[in-house]
Amino acid sequence: MSCCSDHGHGEGHGHGCSPQSGEPISVQEMNRRKFLALLSIVPGAIATAAIGVPVAGFVVAPIFAPEKREWVSLGAVSQFKIGDTIQVTYKDPSPLPWAGVTANNGAYVRRTGENDFIAFAVNCSHLGCPVRWIASANLFMCPCHGGVYYSDGSVAAGPPPRALSRYNVRIENGELQLQTQEVPIG
Repeated sequence: MSCCSDHGHGEGHGHGCSPQSGEPISVQEMNRRKFLALLSIVPGAIATAAIGVPVAGFVVAPIFAPEKREWVSLGAVSQFKIGDTIQVTYKDPSPLPWAGVTANNGAYVRRTGENDFIAFAVNCSHLGCPVRWIASANLFMCPCHGGVYYSDGSVAAGPPPRALSRYNVRIENGELQLQTQEVPIG
């Protein structure tokens, strides 16, 4: 006869039954089981927290990090001809160590005067595809969805919701510099 066949648990008799044999389990054995259960749960919770908190921080932290803007050199001012629009490449100043070539960013630079420059983002304001400068048409064209921009970066046709983004530029010690920024997409 099992220990609990004549009464139910929770009636204050102070013991439990083994699920396999139905034999009574002493209070000491019950405490040992609880202790062993805690012994396996607590380290598991600590290990989960030790792994989960840094991973969550890595995923969430960039959302709250302030935008980092830095001035990067695009080369000597003399290499840009007045009236020309050329594509330049610069290194992202805040890449991850393993970024490799993905740290390279592009921009279109137009020299409009002796000391006047405009720098456009290469990304279409629609979905971020790289636009091409078509000098013969004096237009920027997006090959992905047919977005067209005038030479001043304003929208001429297609789905782009706004003009090409512009970067701040300055001349410092005879070099043209561009201030990096995040380019809004969509």
